[in-house]
Amino acid sequence: MRLRGRKGIREDIERQKNLVVLDPKAYKGKWAELFGNGNPIHAELGMGKGRFISEMSVKYPHINFIGIDMYDELIRKSSEKARAAHGVEGEEGEAAIGNLRLALLNIETIEEAFADSELERIYLNFSDPWPKKKHARRRLTHSGFVDKYKQILNENGEIHLKTDSQSLFEFSLNSFSDMGLRMRNISLNLHAEGIHPDHVMTEYETKFAGQGMNIHRCEVVIGAKALEAHLEALTNRK
Repeated sequence: MRLRGRKGIREDIERQKNLVVLDPKAYKGKWAELFGNGNPIHAELGMGKGRFISEMSVKYPHINFIGIDMYDELIRKSSEKARAAHGVEGEEGEAAIGNLRLALLNIETIEEAFADSELERIYLNFSDPWPKKKHARRRLTHSGFVDKYKQILNENGEIHLKTDSQSLFEFSLNSFSDMGLRMRNISLNLHAEGIHPDHVMTEYETKFAGQGMNIHRCEVVIGAKALEAHLEALTNRK
């Protein structure tokens, strides 16, 4: 995937030092220090144009959010979405977005940007399905990636997955199952009964749902405390 954008993109995002992190590996183990608090940290891997992570950071001010992508142009577009969502005008005001950072990073090196147990939740929204079998290792739910997520997620850690791709969803469920991971809230058609007013949509989700396509979703329980709470909830249902 190659993106073309207007000239000056790198200069644009370089100016936004209080919002954009161009060298996230320098903050490994120091993200809480960067945010200036000990609130939970949630990261979206492959944030696209940034609608989801921006709106989540507005909706949940006591959670720190990191939107990650590897393209300068998407970082720039996401910065515009972030400022608009928070009602911040101009690049000089991005410091007001205290619980959101946009990081330029190739997800293949995710473990180099986060220390063990540094994140509480990972969002995988409409990731590239890499449909060819020979590209299976590139899928963000392949065990090679999930092993890295397990390392950087804490005791309350979870992975939340949404996709329009049935083949990727089936692959992901099998991948999680083969790794012995617990899943919950599995949906083959998330919006079958309409879009819940509290649900935060991505750009792709809005487009695909509007076309009547099924949105697949599941939550993967990773951390020990998260698993304990999940099993307790199952017991209480009986």
